[in-house]
Amino acid sequence: MKYKRIRDLREDNDLTQTAVGKVVMVGQTTYSGYERGITDIPTDVWIRLAVFHNVSIDYLVGLTDVKTPPPRKTKP
Repeated sequence: MKYKRIRDLREDNDLTQTAVGKVVMVGQTTYSGYERGITDIPTDVWIRLAVFHNVSIDYLVGLTDVKTPPPRKTKP
């Protein structure tokens, strides 16, 4: 489910794999691997995806159907 969610979010926003790859600092091929479930997604990439799409990581990985993220900490 988590791989489908990151693909659906990208497609819902009319973004290319290349564009989202740039946001999470990987190439298109690596990002494609994420969406297809071939390549493990590192924690820092999950965080960047959640922030970029303004959703919770729990939503991305399928633990909840609620997209709204909890309040984020601000930097001191």
